[in-house]
Amino acid sequence: MPQPDLLLMIEPECGGRAGLSREGYGVGGPEFVAEVSHTSGSFDLRDKFQVYEEQGVEEYLVWRTAEGELDWFVRRDGKLERLAPDPDGIYRSQVFPGLWLDGEALLRQHRGRVRQVLEQGLAGPEHAAFVQALADRRAALADAVLPTALPGTE
Repeated sequence: MPQPDLLLMIEPECGGRAGLSREGYGVGGPEFVAEVSHTSGSFDLRDKFQVYEEQGVEEYLVWRTAEGELDWFVRRDGKLERLAPDPDGIYRSQVFPGLWLDGEALLRQHRGRVRQVLEQGLAGPEHAAFVQALADRRAALADAVLPTALPGTE
């Protein structure tokens, strides 16, 4: 089973689909997976791509360092399809609002610009609304699971 270099997942109580089994193994596909690929680009874009697509990963990023290329895929109609950056060169996650990446800056190792764009995305209203929606889902689940009053105290 592939082991990604990085993954982001939404906790099940907040609406995510992936989690851990009782034995501690991952079950379900995480929402976002990233691979940093120096010599394994073909493996990451073929074998791992297929597994992640089958497991329901919503977004998949492959940074092919040797080629100086970045591939970002998003799930559409059950398949992972290539995501193009916006006209300003920024990739914007469709699953994690506010997760923005300046691909050219990453490829050129302009860390300050990468950080600036990420911070700009995280400071935006879309990210704030996303965080609030996750908190609301968690609270709704807690309300549904926990009784409002202990038996005999009504």
